[in-house]
Amino acid sequence: MAEADPRTILEELIRDRGEDYAGLSRMIGRNAAYVQQYVKRGTPRRLAEGDRRLLARYFGIDEALLGGPAAAPAVETIAVPRLAVEASAGPGATGADERARAHVAFDPRWLRRIGGGDPGRLSLIEVRGDSMAPLLGDGDEILVDGGDGAERLRDGIYVLRRDGALLVKRLSRHPGSGRVSVTSDNEAYPSWPDCDPRSIEIVGRVLWAGKRIA
Repeated sequence: MAEADPRTILEELIRDRGEDYAGLSRMIGRNAAYVQQYVKRGTPRRLAEGDRRLLARYFGIDEALLGGPAAAPAVETIAVPRLAVEASAGPGATGADERARAHVAFDPRWLRRIGGGDPGRLSLIEVRGDSMAPLLGDGDEILVDGGDGAERLRDGIYVLRRDGALLVKRLSRHPGSGRVSVTSDNEAYPSWPDCDPRSIEIVGRVLWAGKRIA
């Protein structure tokens, strides 16, 4: 049926569902003979866009079957939650409830390319403060992989909790000792060059950052 002429398709729909030409013509705001003339005599040669849309919606079919443009293929996306928390690149954010306040759609192929793991462990968090400037600024959005934490800890940018505060910092491992450095890129802010990993909670690794261009 999908390969048939639109007139044939419409004629079969009318016959199979017990509709009448005059009633359909009136439904789309045309004179009573309009649909029958289109089907039987080929006048007009093509249905007008508005008529085609109304008829397709009435019969519950793809508009393309009546001569319209083919429907665009569905695009696969992954909805990543934007959490109602802020990772501080400053003195430290507290009291976050970590509820999703919105979702942002990402291409799964792109997520795999930047190293995203389990999509269910990804989240977007807003950065507050400038202790990680110039890499991260106030208001930037960071994509955090909550499945990439302490078990796979390696040098990189992480969201972590320390003394109850939620922070985004650069972590570096000390080979052989098992200890880590927690560093602010902005030298005006403190760093902790020799930390016991047990004193911090790794929330996840930062995979990507997005920012507004003023």
